[in-house]
Amino acid sequence: MRGFHFGSTVITAIAAVLITAGFAANAGAQTCDIDREIKFSGYDWASNSFHVEVARFILEKGYGCRTISVPGTTLPLLNALGRGDIDINMELWKDNVVKIWTKMLKTGRAMETKGVSIKGAVQGWFVPRYLVEGNAKRGIKASAPGLKKVSDLPRYKKLFRDPEQPAKGRFYNCKIGWTCETVNTKKLVAYGLTEHFTNFKPGSGGALAAAIASAFKRGRPILFYYWGPTWVLGKYDAVMLKEPPYDKAKWDRLDKSKDGRGLEATAYPAIRVTIAANKKFAQAAPRIIAFLDRYTMEDVMVNQALVYMREHKDKTGRAAAIRFLRAHPEIWTKWLPADVVARVRKAL
Repeated sequence: MRGFHFGSTVITAIAAVLITAGFAANAGAQTCDIDREIKFSGYDWASNSFHVEVARFILEKGYGCRTISVPGTTLPLLNALGRGDIDINMELWKDNVVKIWTKMLKTGRAMETKGVSIKGAVQGWFVPRYLVEGNAKRGIKASAPGLKKVSDLPRYKKLFRDPEQPAKGRFYNCKIGWTCETVNTKKLVAYGLTEHFTNFKPGSGGALAAAIASAFKRGRPILFYYWGPTWVLGKYDAVMLKEPPYDKAKWDRLDKSKDGRGLEATAYPAIRVTIAANKKFAQAAPRIIAFLDRYTMEDVMVNQALVYMREHKDKTGRAAAIRFLRAHPEIWTKWLPADVVARVRKAL
């Protein structure tokens, strides 16, 4: 049998086609910057869970990365970010952790990206609107029409009576371990409210939300700290009590103090919740940092996700993240290069 013979020109042409095809395949391949699991700060509040799952889905499906969310509270996970045990922090409330964050920046072990995970975030002390304005539809008369400011609270302490210490009102603080719990405890002292209110610290974020929900459903008084965007402030109509305007010098003195005695307190600062990363990780993962630099989310969009999580019992935020990605490509496609967008769309 006579064999086939290819001329050198044909062989060269075939080789060129194969090489070109190889380059095309590589161009579309999912290649993560980091050849290990990327670790996210898994804070135990819903908005962080939502942001973490949005970022994880994009990194896994769009960049071919392996990721994990490491559970914990604020200060331990921030310290872990500095050590390199955590790579990405999707919610840096830096004005609540001024001291530790300033120290971390000085060491050069952590960095803040250009990304903003929550625009329009709020923090403060709240009461139900029906206490101040009443609610005709529910048959609720205003029981505290003069309650506008934190300084008004001593006059209304009986309205918020603590069942365990009836001579005082009850202030619902954050759970122990959250930075806001420490800040609010110092504020109670600085505002001279410790003789009028007990400092009640629920055992979990869920317990705090449950206490608020219960009071609103029954039309009862409650004084509580909360932050937004959250499903709680999205679902329940609350009024934030006025505090003295934010003053950085006073805030810093209070933050550095042991217990707030003899100091003045001010309102929480206006906050942009940003995204932080370990510095060595950032240097090794330029494409991921470029994505995080472009990540931005309006508070209204986050509120919608949080209400969805609540109503659908989505504790991890994964379902809410996928719902957001499917419903709002006009937002997230701006964060990513075209090839990554294509892979995420395919995964959805």
